[in-house]
Amino acid sequence: MNRIAVVPGSFDPVTLGHLDVIERAAGLFDELHVLVVHNPDKSALLPIAQRVSLIEQSIAQAGFGGNIVVASWSVGLLVDYCTDVGASVLVKGIRSQVDVAYETPMAIVNRNLAGVETIFLLPDPANAHVSSSLVRQVAHLGGDVRPYVPAVVADFLQES
Repeated sequence: MNRIAVVPGSFDPVTLGHLDVIERAAGLFDELHVLVVHNPDKSALLPIAQRVSLIEQSIAQAGFGGNIVVASWSVGLLVDYCTDVGASVLVKGIRSQVDVAYETPMAIVNRNLAGVETIFLLPDPANAHVSSSLVRQVAHLGGDVRPYVPAVVADFLQES
C-alpha cells in the first residue's frame, strides 16, 4: 500500500523553508503531492501556474523529488483532492504557536470530513523566520531575497 501525503500551500513564492518541509516529507512517504492552492484571503503576487513551475524548477535544482508530484487545486475542499489522489495525510510546516493555532482547527475538520490526518513538521531553525509574505515585501522594496528562496525564484523575482 502506497503512503501518499499532500503538502498544501499558496507557495507565493516558494521559499527555502517550504523546500525543507517538502524534502523531509518526501522522505517519509511513498508519494508526495505539493499542492498549490488558491487562498481567497490572500492577494497573490504570482499566478498559480507560475508558482507550480517555480516549485518544479526549485525541486529539480535541489536534486530531490523522484516521488513528488506538483499540482494545483482551486475548486472544492482540500480533502476532496486528497480523496482523489488517495492521500490520507496532510503535511504542514509550522513556524510558531500562531501557525499551530491557525492550523489545528483545520486539521480537526479535515479529519472529521474525510479521515485525513495532519502532521506538523517544524522548520529548520535557519528558515523559521521565513514566510512568503516576508519575501514578497522584501522583493517589492528592492531587497535581496536570495537568502530566503531557491535561486530560480530569486532570479525570477529579480527579472519581474
